[in-house]
Amino acid sequence: MNIAFYCFAALTVLSALVVLWTRQLLYSAFALLFTLLGMSGLYVLAGADYVAIVQIMIYVGGVLVLLIFGIMLTNRPATGHAPTSGRINQFTGILAAGGLFVLFFTVFLKANLPFPALKSSPHSSVTPIGIGLMTDYLLPFEIAGILLMVALMGAAYIAGRKRL
Repeated sequence: MNIAFYCFAALTVLSALVVLWTRQLLYSAFALLFTLLGMSGLYVLAGADYVAIVQIMIYVGGVLVLLIFGIMLTNRPATGHAPTSGRINQFTGILAAGGLFVLFFTVFLKANLPFPALKSSPHSSVTPIGIGLMTDYLLPFEIAGILLMVALMGAAYIAGRKRL
């Protein structure tokens, strides 16, 4: 368990440092992906499985993908030349990805993690959160949903308005 914690913590801290120090915006966004995934792994180890799934679905699956699309669609090269990519860059990327895969797979095999049963565990955080959202906090939950929908409609209206 300690090995998994240290691996997720190192992944989170190192990728957060890459987010801070890189000059390339797209590299920073991909490093943010690993930061968010590392945080999700730490949530799983802490027993907050619901927060981990929400982290992956909302932040990684929605916000970060939207951020990367925005960067890729609006990023203009500083010069008029298209960036070149050679076989050496492709080989280096494949080598780095393969090395990381081997490293994580080796750590996973040596970690001897206990695998929980497929049935719902009594210590799951999903059930109390779901019951709380649908009973005690139903009105704030619905108000937040309506506010988000109004904000989305306002953003679509502003973006669709023609400028003269």
